[in-house]
Amino acid sequence: MSTDDKRDSNDSDRKDERYCMMCRRKASDVGPLITIPPGFAVCGSCMQTMMNEAMRAFSAKDSATPGVGEKNESAKKDITDTDASEPEVVSAKDDEKHDGTDDGEDKGKNSGGIPFGGVRFVFQDMLQGERNRVKPKKKVKEEELPDVMDIAALPAPHEIKARLDEYVVGQEHAKKVISVAVYNHYKRVRRQEEEAFKNDVVIEKSNMLMIGPTGCGKTYLVQTLAKLLNVPLAITDATSLTEAGYIGDDVESVLSKLLANAENDVERAEHGIVFIDEIDKIAKKKNTTSRDVSGESVQQGLLKLLEGADVEVPVGASSKNAMVPQETINTRNILFICGGAFPGLDEIVKTRLTKSFTMGFNANLKDTYDNDPDLLSKTTMEDLREYGMIPEFIGRLPMVFALRGLDKEAMKRILVEPKNAILKQYQKLLAMDEVKLQFDDSALDVIAEEAVARDTGARALRSIIEEFMLDIMYEIPKDDTIGTVTITGDYIRGKGAPIIEMRA
Repeated sequence: MSTDDKRDSNDSDRKDERYCMMCRRKASDVGPLITIPPGFAVCGSCMQTMMNEAMRAFSAKDSATPGVGEKNESAKKDITDTDASEPEVVSAKDDEKHDGTDDGEDKGKNSGGIPFGGVRFVFQDMLQGERNRVKPKKKVKEEELPDVMDIAALPAPHEIKARLDEYVVGQEHAKKVISVAVYNHYKRVRRQEEEAFKNDVVIEKSNMLMIGPTGCGKTYLVQTLAKLLNVPLAITDATSLTEAGYIGDDVESVLSKLLANAENDVERAEHGIVFIDEIDKIAKKKNTTSRDVSGESVQQGLLKLLEGADVEVPVGASSKNAMVPQETINTRNILFICGGAFPGLDEIVKTRLTKSFTMGFNANLKDTYDNDPDLLSKTTMEDLREYGMIPEFIGRLPMVFALRGLDKEAMKRILVEPKNAILKQYQKLLAMDEVKLQFDDSALDVIAEEAVARDTGARALRSIIEEFMLDIMYEIPKDDTIGTVTITGDYIRGKGAPIIEMRA
């Protein structure tokens, strides 16, 4: 065994330490690597790409040389007729079907390489790499994952909403809309895949657009839904998307994340959910003289994804290039959910509603909707167009619904009701130190009031609790005799101390 062979043998035992020099992926992800002089390791996919480029380069060179065209045509004919007198170029698929009937002389000719354009290429290792080229990760066995496409196993809308109620407080209308939409979507997917309904009525999918202020639970609602249905979920921000060819992520990167979360299983990814957050950031820029590469151009790039098309998706990268392997994903059965805060949209809605106001006792005054918590629920397609969303994009999001901002009562419920409520998390942390943590009603009122005042939604709750729990989490582990700690409203206001009870 040569030195290189020994090195390959040792490296194969340490796959986590070997990377492809081209795409920088681990051997554990792409399969056995091909070692080429002077010791570079390349995956099968990148090797195939390099050889294709080399073959095209030499073909172009030979065709440009006078008198070579006839020779190339003769060579093609010889290869087609499988003349034993000439070297035979064997593709990876043909090599797998090789029945081994060639005589020893032919084997001797082809084992060393294939003469082409005056240069000899060694194909033996390359063909072996082609057989072991990059493959999607092994699919999870069907018995390990419930088949969410089975209508009998898919929860009914009321069951989906009941599960969402365990984690998301309020937003009753939004939970009802999303439960019905998801249920109908996967029934549609199942019906299209059944042979008996191939020529039946085609049911179009209904992508969704969620509108709501920051911190009202848009992202958390989608995360909980995907966990409930056990389907792949990709969450991405529209702020990083740009038009193809510019710095930033291409629109196909949205599907790259979905494929990665589906463990490179294309079939499973095609039944997943994509949530594009901050969708309002790609609205058309007004009064701009430069090219809008992150606004209207991104909306136009997303059209084919939302509608349903075969899209070439880079695997493990955010943009396409010659050295990155690609997979084809059909987006027809992928459910797209877009969400955004749309700051300033309430003013557009208010202007439309009060466009024709009158005077008198029954007048429709302009300040009628100033404190209306359901103002965004009155949003129309015309309002979204005024905001900067193009008509083609809005038309591919037929289900538009709004989430309400959180008031004081909703904040108090978020603190204590969900399964993973914030206060329950801190109680669990102190329970590990054998200390019981309690909050009285005055403490809940003060936390909720301050969270509403900060106007950042439910995200403000954790920051408030982190502030007043800092000293408690620091001092409690010092004293093993502390048994119970009760947080009061005065302590949160900075006017008192928590009530501490010692162990019996």
